[in-house]
Amino acid sequence: MSSGTRSTDSPANPHREVRAAIDVVWRIESPRLIAGLTRITRDIAAAEDLAHDALVAALEQWPREGVPSNPGAWLMAAAKHRAIDLVRRRSLLDRKHGELGRELEEKQEKSVPDYVSVLDDDIGDDLLRLIFTSCHPVLSTEAQLALTLRLIGGLTTPEIARAFLVPEPSIAQRIVRAKRTLADAHVPFEVPRGAELSARLANVLKVIYLVFNEGYSATAGDDWHRPALCEDALRLGRILAGLAPDEPEVHGLVAMMEIQASRARARVNANGEPVLLLDQNRALWDQLLIHRGLAALARAEELSRAMGGFGTYTLQAAIAACHARALTADATDWPRIAALYAALAQVAPSPIIELNRAVAVGMAEGPEAGLAILEAIGGDPALKNYHLLPSVRADLLRKLGRLDEARAEFQRAASLTQNSRERDFLLARAASCGGETH
Repeated sequence: MSSGTRSTDSPANPHREVRAAIDVVWRIESPRLIAGLTRITRDIAAAEDLAHDALVAALEQWPREGVPSNPGAWLMAAAKHRAIDLVRRRSLLDRKHGELGRELEEKQEKSVPDYVSVLDDDIGDDLLRLIFTSCHPVLSTEAQLALTLRLIGGLTTPEIARAFLVPEPSIAQRIVRAKRTLADAHVPFEVPRGAELSARLANVLKVIYLVFNEGYSATAGDDWHRPALCEDALRLGRILAGLAPDEPEVHGLVAMMEIQASRARARVNANGEPVLLLDQNRALWDQLLIHRGLAALARAEELSRAMGGFGTYTLQAAIAACHARALTADATDWPRIAALYAALAQVAPSPIIELNRAVAVGMAEGPEAGLAILEAIGGDPALKNYHLLPSVRADLLRKLGRLDEARAEFQRAASLTQNSRERDFLLARAASCGGETH
């Protein structure tokens, strides 16, 4: 248990406040906790179980004793002791190892020297190791993404299901099977090298991208965005850029994330309510992050040209750069953005990309042109319960003065989102169209 001054709880409802604090701490610390425990146990499923054991201990003790001054260290210490016990039990049960006692202690000292600090090598990051372990080719691509979003992003099964646009039971099954498969295959907890690194890099980039997106626009909960997830994704992306300096898509992803993250302070108002991109105060955009993002984009474009084509992350970064370079919303180069989305649709066809292209075309050529694209993708099963489809349609209808239709679409979008901030925002937009809202 960590030492230091503990916070005091309000006498009004101390248990509720502590539970809220534990929820926040768990969201932030669980990926690091699971990564560190995986280093100890070499078993992702066991590491996740141990992390949850520590969470249970916190739920039992913190309401009585107060939230520790360093809650992450407290959770790691609690889980570490359980992990040591697990390693001991496993060793004692393993009849292949005949000598126990002193040798067991020596083994623990050599193999698990420090449970909290990162390992001392050229990567030095347990989270990165955990991503590459979760993205091992023994798993399907879908299982890799689902497992890593669960472990690194700290996302719940419903949140992951929304990110993939697939049913929740499918995601739950993927996660359980993935952990079992990794354990059965004795997959090492390491960052690969050489050809194996290149082969697994694409899925790692997908995972980081999805983690960033969940942080940038939270699929559920009370917050419009979750900055901690964006920060983790950015940090991992920067590490990868150092690990694979000649991979254009690594730099492209970093560029996109840097530029998108630069808008964080402008994306919500003082009450935490969403602010649309075109309504944001651009003076609040972080110019250092924009500068870093544009530099990463230049590197990605240079490498992409040498390889004969642009990838999905580089194209998305180029789209973000169009917004970053516009001093005002009116100065946005919408025809270029529409063209970039068209190129993106050629490289990686997706109904989500077409939805975004509809927005850009609607701005560049008028709302009717945008609606025409929506008509072409409106029947796609992947968009059946995707709240941004009716939201985009509503915005285009509102611009055409078709307010009754726009209001109905905003209301439908509000009914589909799981994010309370976004729901309130969409209902407010429905009300702005006049008439009755429900």
